[in-house]
Amino acid sequence: MSLFTLLDYAAVLVFAATGALTASRAQLDVVGFVFLGALTGLGGGTVRDLLLDRNPVFWIADPFYLAVASLAALVVFVTAHRLENRLATLRWLDAAALSVAAAAGSGIALEAGQPAPIVVVMGMATGCLGGLMRDVVANDVPVVLSQGELYVTCALAGSLATLLGAWLGLGDGLAALACAAVTFTLRAGTLARGWRLPTYKARPPRNR
Repeated sequence: MSLFTLLDYAAVLVFAATGALTASRAQLDVVGFVFLGALTGLGGGTVRDLLLDRNPVFWIADPFYLAVASLAALVVFVTAHRLENRLATLRWLDAAALSVAAAAGSGIALEAGQPAPIVVVMGMATGCLGGLMRDVVANDVPVVLSQGELYVTCALAGSLATLLGAWLGLGDGLAALACAAVTFTLRAGTLARGWRLPTYKARPPRNR
């Protein structure tokens, strides 16, 4: 099993758990947990594979991914009530999933010989789109659109770290580690320290 396959499994597992936690906050039934968990866990990688024309899509080629996502959702279904703060747990799990998924997406694109811009976009797509689908389906404000929060920026920076690692000849493992570390550090800074990007502020038109 390759490194990027392992990263894909890890991303599916953790992202599925965030989908199930979202389902718990919405008080859905067990089928809703599995559906939202699978959608979140598999969504980003599915879009990546479709854009890269990887045939078949990863979880169709290996249905065990679907089993991993479903199992993660079921575990959350029976344990979520034990968490003191499900929203905080969700946000930190999401940060971990974003980091691993960005490393998997950018690494897979790099391994496929894609040019640098595509490597970056695939890292961002794999990291961000599952969570976006989760939030839209759950009728939450998508975290990728939260005012000033570092989210897409984290995946962008991590994917650039993948490219830098490859350019320095670090090998797949160290490049993936650099991507995950950069992505998680930036996202953790937002959650723990309130790091933000400047936001647009409307100004009245000038009178001439």
